[in-house]
Amino acid sequence: MSRAARAWIGLALLAGLTAGGYGLVRSGAYGLTVFVFAPVALGALASWVAQPESGARSAGVGALAVLAALFSMLLAGSEGLICLFMAAPLALPLGALGGYAAYRARRVNATPASSVAMLILLAPSLLWDFNARPTVFDVHSSIEIAAPPEAVWKNVVSFSDLPEPTEWYFHTGIAYPERARIVGSGPGAVRYCEFSTGPFVEPIEVWDEPRLLRFRVAANPAPMNEWSPYAKILPKHLHGYFISKQGQFLLTALPNGHTLLEGTTWYQHGLWPGEYWRWWSGAIIHRIHMRVLEHIRELAENRAG
Repeated sequence: MSRAARAWIGLALLAGLTAGGYGLVRSGAYGLTVFVFAPVALGALASWVAQPESGARSAGVGALAVLAALFSMLLAGSEGLICLFMAAPLALPLGALGGYAAYRARRVNATPASSVAMLILLAPSLLWDFNARPTVFDVHSSIEIAAPPEAVWKNVVSFSDLPEPTEWYFHTGIAYPERARIVGSGPGAVRYCEFSTGPFVEPIEVWDEPRLLRFRVAANPAPMNEWSPYAKILPKHLHGYFISKQGQFLLTALPNGHTLLEGTTWYQHGLWPGEYWRWWSGAIIHRIHMRVLEHIRELAENRAG
């Protein structure tokens, strides 16, 4: 087949792949089809059209095709820079894998049946995306405070304004805590942990002063403000995909008169592969924890002093 014929066929297949991917993103199906199947297929398609002379070059063409696709999503205003940055470490190697697989298929004169077999994988991928239920994960962080639990407790229940963050990652659009206030006292009280994107509404379930404060989360703000060259964009994954379910603060008196303060968040997300996105979300939640815990330590130690 001539290069021109491959190019025309490739454009037709690319149009179909683009339309399908856009439809999935618009519907909110951020699953294996978008993050795994599509990069492999795109890399394979680019390698088949270009037909590089070596496996390494084929892998490079596949990765480059995926990079171009990510950049086009930014230019089209369908996704923001931060989420595309997070997706790249997963998508680029898969694009390279697709490119290399297409090269190996050419080397062994694979029949068209191999391409059909790849398309057959699309069905279970879509089935998974629309039926999988998110796992509830937990993130645990702790800090030692040079103050007794009684002094720490008052600053756990509510705390004053935190200083503006200096960490670079909180300046990329990721939501960060600003203050906390509480309405009422004891079980049934409602704590409002105010973030840069809005408040978490946290009805108190366990009020064991000064040992344990546990709450469920009744309302979640957006996890970030996406950066885009256009006006504010609102991808589906900013609402209803990252959900904090429950949280707690556990205070343990230490023999030296200090307090071990432990914060735990239980959450879920609707992105797949789950363990890949858990790595990102867990790292972000831990840094949010530490921003709060360090502020509580400063307030409690100043009060104790």
